[in-house]
Amino acid sequence: MSMEDYSISCAIFQKQELGIKDITLNLNAAKGVAGKAAVAKELLEEVGVLLSCGEYEDSNGDCEKCHFIADLRKKTADIIIMAKKLDVI
Repeated sequence: MSMEDYSISCAIFQKQELGIKDITLNLNAAKGVAGKAAVAKELLEEVGVLLSCGEYEDSNGDCEKCHFIADLRKKTADIIIMAKKLDVI
């Protein structure tokens, strides 16, 4: 699933998505591992809202898509933060 190929009918997702897109742009523009890691921490906070959503339903396709996308973004942020700790970037 391409990130452009999803549509999720959820007010919580739509609200968070606006901020997440801005953070993603900032992450891509950040220089060096320290700069990227600082922005990655912001990304973790925003996707955490989606992953801990009180309205999540296993049987809801929109919820499944939301968690799938949020989990991918969390993994990305975790890798960047780990790279800073390892100082490999």
